[in-house]
Amino acid sequence: MKVKILFFLCFLAIITLSEGKEVWKPPKEFVKAKVLRVIDGDTVVVSIPEVKFNNRKKLKNLRFTVRLIGIDTPESRPNRRSKIQSEHTKKDIKTIIQLGKKAKEFTQSVLRKKGKKRLFRTVFLEFDVQPQDRYGRLLAYVWLPDGKMLNEIIICSGYAYPLTIPPNVKYKDRFLKCFREAREKQRGLWKK
Repeated sequence: MKVKILFFLCFLAIITLSEGKEVWKPPKEFVKAKVLRVIDGDTVVVSIPEVKFNNRKKLKNLRFTVRLIGIDTPESRPNRRSKIQSEHTKKDIKTIIQLGKKAKEFTQSVLRKKGKKRLFRTVFLEFDVQPQDRYGRLLAYVWLPDGKMLNEIIICSGYAYPLTIPPNVKYKDRFLKCFREAREKQRGLWKK
């Protein structure tokens, strides 16, 4: 009995000490970044603490807009893209924007530090074949400190459509499977 109690207390201590720390070790080619804000359900602004340039100079606190690869959430404000989504889905722009705000809120809730309203997590960026789009945004798969991929969480939870744009297709099959399951099980935006 005493051994069981001791084991249980050690287990609790390990969980308590590791809470909030990186448990999952990202591959060394991933780039560590701090989320500063969420623009849309599929777009965030990050700060990269330090980047080596020409293997000797260090650039610090670079800010980038990151577009999550492989997913597309409804727009959260009126723009050209919301009009396209409206035409494609046959829903009015007001509905598209309401759905976009829900997707944005979901993404914010996943990225927020526990118990904090305005502080966001540190994440890891994984790039595919094409690291940047024509608008200058970084294109990335965003990994959380626990080893879960944000892109996948969003689409599996029913807040995004799959959006495959070659050559960035590494996880397209996973995203398509998640999308179908979310629609089938009426998760997120697909609730009736």
